[in-house]
Amino acid sequence: MVSITRDPLLAIAKGVLYFLMGITAFAAAVCLVAIPALFIFQNDIAGELARDAPGLAMPQLLTALGLVLLLVIGLMAALFRIFLLLRRIVDTVGQGDPFVPENARRLTQMAWLSLGVQLISLPIGAIGLWIARATEGTDTNVDVHVDGGLSGNGLLLMLILFILARVFRQGAAMRAELEGTV
Repeated sequence: MVSITRDPLLAIAKGVLYFLMGITAFAAAVCLVAIPALFIFQNDIAGELARDAPGLAMPQLLTALGLVLLLVIGLMAALFRIFLLLRRIVDTVGQGDPFVPENARRLTQMAWLSLGVQLISLPIGAIGLWIARATEGTDTNVDVHVDGGLSGNGLLLMLILFILARVFRQGAAMRAELEGTV
């Protein structure tokens, strides 16, 4: 196939994807460092929180924060994988050969990963809501807002990815059939 080497849109897409992959990797690394730090410095953290929010259940709060950090690592890993798969699809577009069976598999993986992102966000939102309710009535100057639940846009993305996977699978099959007849 013909190589598309000078398409500015593909270059921009690759740059954005590398940037997003870097951000997700950095966020996961920060969470990996924060989890042990949360428990190593739990007495200092509990002291600061007790001063700002007396009556807050410290052990449960620290455990909840640790769980949120673990879930965020899973979320970042799923997003990193989605961006990586999308970058590989962009690479095949740049090579002029996007309708390959591997891209259909990539799109299907991206759809399942987007469902995973939705499911991981549910307990994160629930824990955030618990923390918000736990801090109500305390003397904290923090206004906590939690948006939890499934995202309509995320579910729509998942549906679109599954449909595109079928389109790519059919396109690859049609191309293979056409090449077999020539």
